[in-house]
Amino acid sequence: MTRTFNAEPFALEFSPANTALVIIDMQRDFVEPGGFGEALGNDVSLVRSAIEPCGKVLKAARDAGIMVIHTREGHRADLSDCPPAKLTRGGQTFIGEKSPKGRILIRGEEGHDIIPELYPIAGEPIIDKPGKGAFYQTDLHLILQNRNIKTLIVCGVTTEVCVTTTVREANDRGYECIIPEDCVGSYFPEFQKYSLEMIKAQGAIFGWVSNSENIIDGIK
Repeated sequence: MTRTFNAEPFALEFSPANTALVIIDMQRDFVEPGGFGEALGNDVSLVRSAIEPCGKVLKAARDAGIMVIHTREGHRADLSDCPPAKLTRGGQTFIGEKSPKGRILIRGEEGHDIIPELYPIAGEPIIDKPGKGAFYQTDLHLILQNRNIKTLIVCGVTTEVCVTTTVREANDRGYECIIPEDCVGSYFPEFQKYSLEMIKAQGAIFGWVSNSENIIDGIK
């Protein structure tokens, strides 16, 4: 059965059975005080605005039986999977350093985990990724192929980094992506604006942009 999302630059047709909700890196290190985002000097309130609409879309997806996938960015405790170009930011090292939520972006630490408001339930895969994109060095593509997924609803943080990187990776692999603009967040509002404009430019060159209300209307 085909349905339609109201979106820009034009409506997107999709099949619920072939659609997945992918929630990118809604981790304590990025969206809570005391984590990596704040250590970099960012105002985490700017990304926390995405939590409530993400929660509404997540509930609607679960109610409709749509596949839900969560991702977490992070590294091994010995940092063997963290390249020097990522480890040092602006001449300082953050990843692996101690913080109020444990070692920053280290798997198994409190800060690495997903926030309670959007925590996965049984049956929802969690993709632990070492890079920005959710397809890099992960089994996400295999999981999506095994479920015959064609359309991705992409939410999470940050818009201009992990979200857009994942959308571009997905586009190259043949997936159609739609991003509800109120379900993604950035520490820099201008980056959010232009990232979304780039995604939908030139007839949806990378994907479609919509909002949580339209996504919920489409899948319920």
